Amino acid sequence: MNPVYNLSFIRKLVQIAAFAFFVYGGTLTGYYLADKVTGSLPALSCAYDKQGSDLCTLIPLQHQMNHRLGEVIASGGNLMMGLMPSLITLGTFLILFVFLNKAFCGWLCPLGTFQELLHNLGQKLGLQRRESLGQGLVQRIRPIKWLILLLLVFGFPLMAGIGWVNHDLGDPFCRICPSRILTTLATGDASQLNLDHANGTTLTLSLIADFLFGLIIVLALTVRQPFCRICPMLALHAVFRKLGLLRLVKNARPRCEKCGLCAKACPMDISEIHTEMQKRDVTFEDCTLCGRCVEFCPDKDVLQLKYATIPVFSADPAYFKQRKKDQRTWEGDNLYALLKNTADGPGGKQS
Repeated sequence: MNPVYNLSFIRKLVQIAAFAFFVYGGTLTGYYLADKVTGSLPALSCAYDKQGSDLCTLIPLQHQMNHRLGEVIASGGNLMMGLMPSLITLGTFLILFVFLNKAFCGWLCPLGTFQELLHNLGQKLGLQRRESLGQGLVQRIRPIKWLILLLLVFGFPLMAGIGWVNHDLGDPFCRICPSRILTTLATGDASQLNLDHANGTTLTLSLIADFLFGLIIVLALTVRQPFCRICPMLALHAVFRKLGLLRLVKNARPRCEKCGLCAKACPMDISEIHTEMQKRDVTFEDCTLCGRCVEFCPDKDVLQLKYATIPVFSADPAYFKQRKKDQRTWEGDNLYALLKNTADGPGGKQS
């Protein structure tokens, strides 16, 4: 297939370009790119990266819960004054989010790109499994992202500001976020891998951060998007996904109930894409709008990526046949197959 017409290839180019901009873009205009383009990016881009061009909205939200709202509550001040910074941050987030919806996860997030590249490496090593996770496990994992959003982004920072918990819990998600380690390492800064011995809280958080980053590297080789499944940014996206202009639309046909290729292609293992037969908007809470389900749908226009009312990419039988062929070739060309073929004789028997 011509790469120009391959959605996955186009998305990979966009992801790599976005990674370079968000991780190294600040080098173009100096330290922190004049305090960052925005502090409300709807994707994980870290302020600890001093060469970065942006930072995600989860960073200011934690600080605002701690130093603004929490301290106002503790002092008995004007509650609206404490809430206003967070409302402004969320408002800016929404302005950006409306344009691309959850595609910020599937197309722009540096950590998402890193996990996909690791999985591609796993495929080339012959390590990948046909399906990432069973549906029972997927269902049990899904609530975790909501717990992390409520506790680590809003709950503990707010309690730290009020004075109910240790001040070091004022930004707990940032302290364990794997994007902080990834983006700083990408610029040659290994300081975020160090264990913080200041006290028990900081030591525990830094241990969790290092363990989580290492676990993601190991899991991503065989499991698609391991951290994305529990990312609080994905949960925040899910809250506002109905407002985004870009969305996944399904025009269900009777054959859909027997097919299921869309769900198998989904890197987030969203089985509902296959089973939903009534709703047209199938931008489910775990969807990252990567478009793989549309690529691997064999029926004309059953699945579409639409921007407002305009289809930007639609399922097509001819595209599907070529895309499936390319995928089989990609999965077949790996180190394991090469070694196996080298070990086997011309007749298929081991030499």
